[in-house]
Amino acid sequence: VQLQASGGGLVQAGGSLRVSCAASGDTFSSYYMAWFRQAPGKEREFVAAISRGGGGTYYLDSVKGRFTISRDNAKNTVYLQMNSLKPEDTAVYVCAAKRFTTVQAMRTMSFDEYDSWGQGTLVTVSS
Repeated sequence: VQLQASGGGLVQAGGSLRVSCAASGDTFSSYYMAWFRQAPGKEREFVAAISRGGGGTYYLDSVKGRFTISRDNAKNTVYLQMNSLKPEDTAVYVCAAKRFTTVQAMRTMSFDEYDSWGQGTLVTVSS
């Protein structure tokens, strides 16, 4: 499956932004989806994951209660709604797909273990 993220931009601290990831080339609903991010000078980290049907989700502790991952299988798209943004949320956000896994396992999987990933979208949060 091919993935393309979009929706990044510049936002003030405390603001909101929604990034999207459009999939093509395979049956989107067959894939568990995740968002990762990589801040300047830091390692890539897991942010959130969602099950195939959308009923199961998992979050990085630091974004719980602020970020919401969702998906629309009819539109082949996964979203990450980000509220109460902080400067430390500044990063390139990348979506990734994995066909056979569980939401819990995705929390500790390395980025390279995913089946597909797309180009990222830059989110910059100003203080």
